[in-house]
Amino acid sequence: MSVHFEEKSGIVPCQTPWGVWYQTMEDVFIEVNVPPGTSAKEIKCVLESKQIHLSVKGVEILKGKLFGTTVADEGTWTLEDRKLIRIILMKTNREAGNCWQSLLEGEYCANAWVQDQMQRKLTLERFQRENPGFDFSGAEISGNFAGGGPDFSNLK
Repeated sequence: MSVHFEEKSGIVPCQTPWGVWYQTMEDVFIEVNVPPGTSAKEIKCVLESKQIHLSVKGVEILKGKLFGTTVADEGTWTLEDRKLIRIILMKTNREAGNCWQSLLEGEYCANAWVQDQMQRKLTLERFQRENPGFDFSGAEISGNFAGGGPDFSNLK
């Protein structure tokens, strides 16, 4: 369902010097631009539950503690068209309120507007999961959406 929602509603990217990162309720996606013609043998990528290390041709691109915890065994990376590295990390906390503010602790922070848009998107994704018969992909949200939006679980 998340893939379908993302395909219809787009992403909220956080620009970085090396590319972009963005998130859904379940995953964090990292897209790193590398020199054209880069081969997989020239890439060193270590994905751990709380750490990431990426270097290309011996040059360090990313290294540090992730903003949140991920499922280490589910992290993957691919080299696409020999010019883009795509990394997918699965969050351990897959709730709408778990909106990462940065990719690494203190680095690659989303500015206030991007952070706001990311949180809105995760809240709409949560509404989509809770109400599969509706289409929230083009919806706008205002009001109480911080922390994943209001809790309707007690309403009957």
